[in-house]
Amino acid sequence: MSRTLHQLLTLTTLEKKERGCFLGQSEDLGLGRVFGGQVVGQALYAAGQTVPDGRLIHSCHCYFLRPGDSSEPILYQVENLRDGNSFSARRVDAVQLGQTLFTMTCSSQFPEKGVFTSRRHTASGSPPEGLPPEGEIFAHLAEALPPLLRERLSGEQPFDVRPVIFHNPVKGRLEKPERYIWLRANGPMPDDVLSHHRLLGYLSDFNFLPTALQPHGVGFLEPGMSIATIDHAIWFHRPFRLDEWLLYAIKSPTASGARGYVRGQFYTRAGVLVASTAQEGVMRRIGRPG
Repeated sequence: MSRTLHQLLTLTTLEKKERGCFLGQSEDLGLGRVFGGQVVGQALYAAGQTVPDGRLIHSCHCYFLRPGDSSEPILYQVENLRDGNSFSARRVDAVQLGQTLFTMTCSSQFPEKGVFTSRRHTASGSPPEGLPPEGEIFAHLAEALPPLLRERLSGEQPFDVRPVIFHNPVKGRLEKPERYIWLRANGPMPDDVLSHHRLLGYLSDFNFLPTALQPHGVGFLEPGMSIATIDHAIWFHRPFRLDEWLLYAIKSPTASGARGYVRGQFYTRAGVLVASTAQEGVMRRIGRPG
């Protein structure tokens, strides 16, 4: 396991303070605020500690209410909404300096075989072995990136991320609103399902909302651009391993009212759909209406 992967697993492992309350630390990625994927991953961990043994999170729905301060810890408060015969529901609030930053509801289920089963497959496209890692690409853009973000993106990474086509965040170009990204953990992962779920939650916020900017020829790190997540949802359809290649297929069908909407799907190398995501976020040029 790489050093940075171990650090991320540690970051998303929270300290239990009392029943239903967990404390998490923050990392500074050079974004000027807490990265949304960090909060999603930590909230999934907190919820997963409170459900009956054997129940696995299959969906979560999140709202981001305020930007977080990456220099301060975050308290996660879990409310038990219901424990039924098969399903459990939880609400998780992320609180920092007395203010709620984020709220999530999620559902967990005892695994069932089920009578009705279907699978969607997709073509895998270019194999990851022939694609350059994103870190190598960012190393060539180092001078155009903010210093801390430059260090984070061009240094050792917890994930091996290989875009089928690289989309430059500092100099956009007119493109279709879609992205295809191969990714896997940089090293072997633990076997527990929650570790894979919470790190996929972390990963799912990368390369996501900027897809909605591509038809406008704008990169999200260009001067004057401001983007922020409003809400984020994940559905875990079937088991997967994050230390094996997954293809993240992202499309943005619409943008309006200063908001962009994106959908994503995670496929195994065999083309089996294992998780889906959706997000809406604010996209603005600072100083311009809408």
